[in-house]
Amino acid sequence: MSTTTTKTAIPDTLDARVAARILEEGYGPGAWHGADMKAAIADVSPKLAFWRPSSKRHNIAEIVLHHAYCVRNVRGQLSGETPEPFLVDGDDWFLVDAGGGLTWPRIQKALDDEQRKLSECVGKAGRGSALKGVEPFDLVLGAACHAIYHAGQIQLIKRLHGASTTQSLLT
Repeated sequence: MSTTTTKTAIPDTLDARVAARILEEGYGPGAWHGADMKAAIADVSPKLAFWRPSSKRHNIAEIVLHHAYCVRNVRGQLSGETPEPFLVDGDDWFLVDAGGGLTWPRIQKALDDEQRKLSECVGKAGRGSALKGVEPFDLVLGAACHAIYHAGQIQLIKRLHGASTTQSLLT
């Protein structure tokens, strides 16, 4: 049995309405499959945002910042323009701890700003801008799947935090 797969053919142009809907499914507001990214972080306190399940694991703040960075890169690929400098120096994953200079509300705002800019970019891309070597649909779908994946991680971290808090109360 072959493990090779082929992708379903997609149109050359990006339908802005479909793309916007796909982005909403990943980021918000509301998704049929459970918590989207916006819902996953809505009830996260600053204390929880910086809590680590273990010393070698990412906290919620790092996951959110990472996703914001990825969304920014997708926007750059869709627009064909180099995005402005990111909120923090570095690439892809950033070490973020409470008291380290970035607040949880600032990180949430960065994600919301990047998501809004991506949505605006998708609206423009849907009006016929052509990309060379990159499928706009694949980028948009990838951004949405990335958001959903990390929203699931955030939900798990919240459950782990609750379990560790309950366990410490019982011992």
